Parts: sequence; C-alpha cells; structure tokens
Amino acid sequence: MLKSCKHCGRIHERSFQCPSKPKRTNYKVTHVDKFRWTAAWQKKRKHINQRDKYLCQICIRELYNTQQRYNFTNIEVHHIVPIVEDWNKRLKDNNLICLCKYHHEMAESGEISREELLEIVKVQEMKHAF
Repeated sequence: MLKSCKHCGRIHERSFQCPSKPKRTNYKVTHVDKFRWTAAWQKKRKHINQRDKYLCQICIRELYNTQQRYNFTNIEVHHIVPIVEDWNKRLKDNNLICLCKYHHEMAESGEISREELLEIVKVQEMKHAF
C-alpha cells in the first residue's frame, strides 16, 4: 500500500524507511535535571520568587538594555554559580536571583558579571531580612 511521506513529500510503500525522516536522539538525563525535579528545588524557587517579588532584578534596576522596568513576565530563577561548578550552592539563597528570560540568557553567557549579580543578591537579602 502506498502512502504520502510527511518528511519528503513523495509517495512510498508504507514499510519504506524514508532517509529524510529525522533521526531520534536520546537525551541523557543528568543529575542536575533530576535536582530540578525535586520538591526541595520547587520550594526554594518559590521562596526566591517571593523574596524578589516575582520581578527581574536587572530590569527593576534599569540595567543592560531594560525594556520594561517592572518586568514580571518570563521570570526564571538563576544560579549565579552554576550547579555543575559548585553542587553545594544549589540551594543557597545568596546564589539565586530572579531574572527575566532575556537577562537570564545574558547572565548565562557572561554578559552580566557574577560579581554584579552577587552584589544585587546581597542587597535583596538585606531587604528581605527586615
């Protein structure tokens, strides 16, 4: 029986393996992925979001090409020192900060320095203590 191929648009036998069909790649689940699924991370992420009032801490300070000062959309919690570099800092409040997707990508690529992010977190921690 013939069938139209969704990968190349030609007509093949049903049993024919089309070479245009993309190959499946098996994604390896890492220990970092497993950590992000834990209840401890979910709880910590919520705590950091509440501490930072669900706002991007770079946008609110109008740094690095901010488009909207009170940005509360696409907020992600960023590990300043990555988990793979220092596993022990994965749940430390002073290593976590809320960033919008745009500034998170900048922080990941190194365009926003770790020192600057750590300084912002220090200020946030002092505010949150009162």
